[in-house]
Amino acid sequence: MKRRQFVRTCAQAGVLGSLGLLSGARALPSSDEVPVSGRLKFGTTPVFLNDHLGFLGRWAPYLSGGLGMPVEFVERRAYRDVMALLRGGEIDAAWICGYPWVVNRQYLRGLVLPLWQGEPWYRSYLIVPAHDKTTTNLRDLSGRAYAFSDPDSNSGCLVPRATLVKEGIDPDHHFGRTFFTWGHPNVVRAVGSGLADGGSVDGYVWETLQLSDPELTSRTRVAWRSDKYGFPPLVVRGTLPMDVEVRLREVLIGMTNSTEGKALLAALNLTAFGPFREDVFDGIAKLVEIMASRRR
Repeated sequence: MKRRQFVRTCAQAGVLGSLGLLSGARALPSSDEVPVSGRLKFGTTPVFLNDHLGFLGRWAPYLSGGLGMPVEFVERRAYRDVMALLRGGEIDAAWICGYPWVVNRQYLRGLVLPLWQGEPWYRSYLIVPAHDKTTTNLRDLSGRAYAFSDPDSNSGCLVPRATLVKEGIDPDHHFGRTFFTWGHPNVVRAVGSGLADGGSVDGYVWETLQLSDPELTSRTRVAWRSDKYGFPPLVVRGTLPMDVEVRLREVLIGMTNSTEGKALLAALNLTAFGPFREDVFDGIAKLVEIMASRRR
């Protein structure tokens, strides 16, 4: 993606974010429930999983059996595409990122939080090629090629851009060339192959890839780790019937109670799915505010 296009895309994401954050108190979802049309449609992106198709093929029948209705995964390339489907009521649930949750929660309800190593937190990693032994921060990559995952990703776009702003650096003009990879594993591939001199990646994804594909991660080095932020949540549309939401939450949290559920969690490198907590995303909300203040 050309630099000018990247700047425009991130600027649009920031404007939408500032509008969502600054619109006042969170609006309550509509009291008018819209029934599920025969099957529960669950939105995902390829941002997280390396073998997402194989895993979803196993997860769908597991969730269907526990929920008592068919579950269909609906995949889209980008978070904003999934969010558009949620807004339009075309899907019922989704696994999104904390960034789009913060700026769009007025029409969503939090479902569960994934727990990684027992906690609902993760970090953004700055990764560089393994042969780069000197880079320690984003400033060191001035004028270089940089890979982002998704314009609406907290770890893959918001964290590095807000970090530069906090340091008094214009993120739109700091790097020499930027592009989106539309998936954290793709950021690792881009940096490991030398296509980019650095990139921002979900720390959970990098650590999980280190277990499943160490040859890939060995071509990169983690140069910097951010503070902890709320792990990407699972959410439902605000008009989903409450009984369906409750059953889906029970199935997800109950995965630790069965052999099959534990195997699926292990494939995700997760400890469990736990109760939703909105305060977990306060740190991301502060980053959104930083980027919104920059444009006032």
